[in-house]
Amino acid sequence: MPPALAQVVEDFNDLEIPDRLQLLLEFSDGLPPLPQRYAEHPELLEPVPECQSPIFLHVEVEGDDGDAVVHLYFSAPPEAPTTRGFAGILHEGLDGLSAAEVLAVPMDFTDHLGLGEAVSMLRLRGMAAMLFRIKRQVQEKMAG
Repeated sequence: MPPALAQVVEDFNDLEIPDRLQLLLEFSDGLPPLPQRYAEHPELLEPVPECQSPIFLHVEVEGDDGDAVVHLYFSAPPEAPTTRGFAGILHEGLDGLSAAEVLAVPMDFTDHLGLGEAVSMLRLRGMAAMLFRIKRQVQEKMAG
């Protein structure tokens, strides 16, 4: 697991369950706004229908195979703090990493956050779906 994402997992596991929810809300508040180039063209973002709230994402990969860097962009409404929080975690843990590092993230990393007792499994599956789409977009951009 990349160091930034491992730190997020550690931060969650250092807290009691109610405090984990508070940290999730902090990640929600910390999600960067969508850049204008995507805000004006929402059709460029991919929906994640597995999430209970509407969320859209886009992945950019800059550079060549050996030094390709991944940038993540999310659009989620403020009235969906859990979904925004999950997007914030992924942004914090993955944005700016190499494509290889992003692709190496285990799909079950969401299980390690310790949120299973705090949020529904349906919500955690939504976060896993975000990660799946991120990895798929990275693979597609690296291939083509």
